This record gives sequence, structure tokens and C-alpha cells, in this order.
Amino acid sequence: MSDPAPSKPVPASRTRGPEGVRESATAPAAPGWWRRARDGLSARHRLTAWGLCVLAALMAAWLAGRAAEQAALADLRRTAQASLTLHVAALRAEMEKQASLPLALATDPEIVASVGASPDPALLARVSGRLAEVAGATGAAVIYVIRSDGLTVAASNAGGPTSFIGNNYAFRPYFREALDTGTGSQFALGTVSGRPGFYLARRVPGPQPGVVVVKVEFDGIEAAWAAGREGVFVADPRGIVLVASEPGWRFRTLRPVDPPERQRIRHMLEFGDALLTPLPLHPDAGPGGLMRVGGGSEPARLVLPLDAEVPGTAWRLYTLTPVGAAVERERVQAQVLAGLVAGTAGTGLAVLLGRRRRIRARLAEEAARREELERRVQERTQALTDANAQLRAEMEERQRAEAERERLGRELAQAGRLAALGQFAASMAHEINQPLAAIRTYADNAAILIGRGRAEDASANFSAIGRLTERIGGLTRQLKGFARRASGRREPVSLGTVLRNALEVVEVRVQTGGIALDIALPDPAPVVLGDGPRLEQVVVNLLQNALDAVADRPAPRVAVRVLVAGPKAVLEVSDNGPGIPEEARGQVFDAFFTTKADGLGLGLAISRGIVEECGGTLAAGNGAAGGAVFRIELVRAETAEEAA
Repeated sequence: MSDPAPSKPVPASRTRGPEGVRESATAPAAPGWWRRARDGLSARHRLTAWGLCVLAALMAAWLAGRAAEQAALADLRRTAQASLTLHVAALRAEMEKQASLPLALATDPEIVASVGASPDPALLARVSGRLAEVAGATGAAVIYVIRSDGLTVAASNAGGPTSFIGNNYAFRPYFREALDTGTGSQFALGTVSGRPGFYLARRVPGPQPGVVVVKVEFDGIEAAWAAGREGVFVADPRGIVLVASEPGWRFRTLRPVDPPERQRIRHMLEFGDALLTPLPLHPDAGPGGLMRVGGGSEPARLVLPLDAEVPGTAWRLYTLTPVGAAVERERVQAQVLAGLVAGTAGTGLAVLLGRRRRIRARLAEEAARREELERRVQERTQALTDANAQLRAEMEERQRAEAERERLGRELAQAGRLAALGQFAASMAHEINQPLAAIRTYADNAAILIGRGRAEDASANFSAIGRLTERIGGLTRQLKGFARRASGRREPVSLGTVLRNALEVVEVRVQTGGIALDIALPDPAPVVLGDGPRLEQVVVNLLQNALDAVADRPAPRVAVRVLVAGPKAVLEVSDNGPGIPEEARGQVFDAFFTTKADGLGLGLAISRGIVEECGGTLAAGNGAAGGAVFRIELVRAETAEEAA
């Protein structure tokens, strides 16, 4: 037998099992130098891949943080702008509450007499008492009257430890400005009270003019600002802080004050011994126009500054909205999100590279790593879900806060309107009571007439009730119009219609009182420009006053005369009552002045305002034969059309 053939090495075979391709155990091992070279090359590749992944994650986190920071700043800026508008509106509303008070007081006859030569001490005491009542009703800090030489003669705080009476304020700019131009204003520190406030001054006319001053303090505004999370303050054109949410900021400056101006401020005692040091505001080096508040011993805070002009003044209102926490939260969340995404992507890339390197020898281990990857992806997805849910919750919270801010703004505006509406509502009560009394009488008469079968007469009473109801509706519409600060309409209206509707309101009282009513109305009646329902209110008020004046007189008589006087139409209401006393003739149109025990003193003041809004005049006097005469002059519609 021949010798067996020499054995040959069996080549390495590859079999496919359940885990993929694997080398047979019979395959010869790779040389050591090859394994070392391959392992070294793989280690360098792994380090490079991981480095690129880390760099990509850091870059993605940085970019995402910057984008989130800009978005958060934009959202914060919108919110801060809305808050700034609300603060400006609140401050302006507080100032407007007192703006018309000096003008109303300057025309008061007793105040005019108090600045004259040698006024009666009793008059001065009476004026001080009235000023105290007005200050208490309007919320003014103090109201006082100054003679032309600067000496205070009457004040709402007379008799108190900080009384202004006897003090000389000739050095105050608002006093000199009011004497020179008629009005003046100044924000300053009180020399007696030591409290800051805004002084509104008005010249008192007369042979020896004086000045009436109303001081407005902003304690309520500052307290509301302090309760918020923003820094809020108001500065004048020189950059001096006047009103602030933080008391330590008051009378500090946005920029250095020149030495001459500083000397003038100290000489005028505007801000007492305030040092006028700059506020601790420092521009931030980053983008977005941010600033840092504080420094030195107190920690600096990053804020978003916004400012706006306060309408009607030379002031500007500034808000400093903190941005550190909000922006940092958005930035960190975005960075975490971007880092997770980039990390996940990098991890996937590294796994893919590792799979290529270990696909032949470690497929079983790769399966375990794949499960680990899926677990890590699930954890990161859960983190993303939680972060997204937190973002949605914060967005909803921000929307609720914005809605609450808008609601508070609406309530603030409504509070201002209701304050004015409450003052006007008292004056309208007695105007509505008269038509209601007439309606009651007509209704009772209609019931009696229906019972007697007199349907036509009852129908006439119901028609009168309908007209009186329309009148009450007109009065309520006027009340709504006053709440909206609507001006009186000017449209052609017949004085005959106005007079007939007004007489219908007082008809019952005339009949029951046995009062002779003399009406002189030309045919056709003149047509004037005005607001018909409001003119009816004026005529009803004049008729009611005339009926009150003749109530206890023998042979009472009231006369109403309508005539044409050139381009105007005249309506006169006269009576044979006691007339207007000489000492009260100049006060009959003043608000709250009345000679009736139960009167409000508002009817004639409101009537004059209505007539003037219609372009006419309302005057009072005494007739030649005695009794009072009230004269309304209105522009005729034909004259207005010819002029147009």
C-alpha cells in the first residue's frame, strides 16, 4: 500500500449561526503584531470619534442656549413692555385725579377774598376748614392758599403740628410760575413735612392775586410698585429720581448733575439735603441692552431696562425687569435638550463605529450594548418629555400671569371711571325722582279712568308715562355717557319740544301746589343746537328751583318765556319768590353751594356745564319786580348753518 498523502492545513472556515457570521475554531489566530496594530488603530479612531461627539454636543448646547436666551429675552421684553404701559397709565390716572382741583378752587369767591388786603380771620378759618374737607374727599396730601408775597394764609392742615399757615413759599418755582403764567407745577421735598410730593399751583385772580396749591403724594403708587418683582421709578428731565419702588433710589440720579444745577437745587430746597448720587446702574457687556443693578457691597442683578414718557409731563417712567432667573432657566433647559440630542446622536455614531470594528468577534456583546443604548435613549427621551412638560406648564403660567395683568389694568381703568361716576350719580338722583313721581300719578289716574270706562283719557296718561319713561332712559344714557367722558351732542332741537317735555315732568306739582304757570312760546318755536334730553334736564332743574322758591308765597307764579334775539334763542325762567341774595349771587353756580336744607348744591353747577357744552350760556339774576330770573342763551340752528 502506498503511504498516505501528507496532511495539509485546513483553511479557516466561516459558519453562520444564530448570532451571525463567526470564525470557526479551526481558523488560525492572527499574528500578534497584526492584532496590536489593529487594536492601536481602533483606539485612536474611538478617541477621535468621542472627541468629535463631545465637541458637537458642546457646540449644539451653546447654540441652543444662545437661541433660547434670545427667545426668552424677547418674550420677557414683551411682558415688560405691557407692564410698563400699565405703570404709566396708573401713574397718569393718579395725577389726573388732582389735575383739575386747583382750577376749581382758584375761582372760589372765598379763596379769592382770602388773598386780598386784610382778610377777615373768620373767613380764613372757614377757607381752611373747606380745604380740609376737599383734601379728605379727594385724597390730596395738603391744599393751601398763598398770598402774592408768598405767605400762606389758609391750609387744609391748619391747626396741626405741620401747619403751613404763616410759612413763606416765595422761593418755590411753582409759586413764581403760577403768578407769572397762571399755572405751575414742581416735584419737591416738603420743607415742613419732609415728605416728597408733586405740587400743582393755580393763580387766584383778583386785584391782589394769589396762588392755590394742591400737593399730591405717591405713597400708594410706590407701595404697589414695591409689591411687584420689578424695579420701577420716575425721573425728571435732569435724570433725578422722583418716585421709586425702592425708597433708597429716591433723589438719586441717572447721570451726574452739573455743579451749577446742584447749587441751584440746594438753594431752592427742592430735595432737602439729598446727595444726588448716581444710581447703581451699569450697562452689561453682553447683547440685548441689559444692565446690572448693584455692585460693591450688594450683589449685582441683571435686569432689562425699559422706559416711556409720562403723558402730560416731562417725566419718564423706567422699569427694571429681572432677567437672570428666567433667562438662565430657558438657557439651561435648551442646553440640556441640545446636549441630550447631540449626546444621543454621538453615542449612536460611536456605537455604529464600534459595531463595524467588532461585528465579527463580539456580536453577542453588541446585542447587550444595543439594549443598553435603547435604555439610555429611553431615559433621555423621558427627560426630554419631562422638560417639554415643564416648558408647557411655564408657558401656561406666563399666559395666566399676562391675563391677570390685563384684568388688573381693566379694573384700574374701571375704578377711575366709577370714581367719577359716583360723584355724578348723586346729582342725577333727584332728576330721576321727579319723572318717577309723575309716572306714579299718571298710572293711578289711568287706573281710575279705566275703571270709569274713559279709555281715551287713560290712553293719554299712558302716552305721558311712555314719554316720562323715555326721559328716565335719557337720564340713564347721560349717566353712561358721563362714565365714558362723552361730550354733549350738538344737533338741531326745538325749544318748544324741550319746554313741553320739561313741563310734563313738573305738571303734577304745579297743579297740586296751585301755582300759576305763565308760558310764552312763539310759533314756530326756535330751533337751537344742543342735546335735547340734557337741555330738558336743565329746564326741569330751573322749573323745580322756581317752584321751590314760590312754594310758601301768596299767589305763587312762575313764568317761562322763549324768544329770538338775533343769532341766538333765549329761554327765561322767572318767579315771584324772594330772589337771589346779593351775597350769594356769585356762588349759585358753584358746586355744592345751596340754600336749601336738603339740597346737594349740584343742580345749577351741572346745568351750567350742560349749557356750555351745547355752546350756550346760563346766567342768574333778580327781576325788576323781585324774584329770581335764570336766562339760557343758545345758538340758533339756522344761524349755525348760515355761518357754515
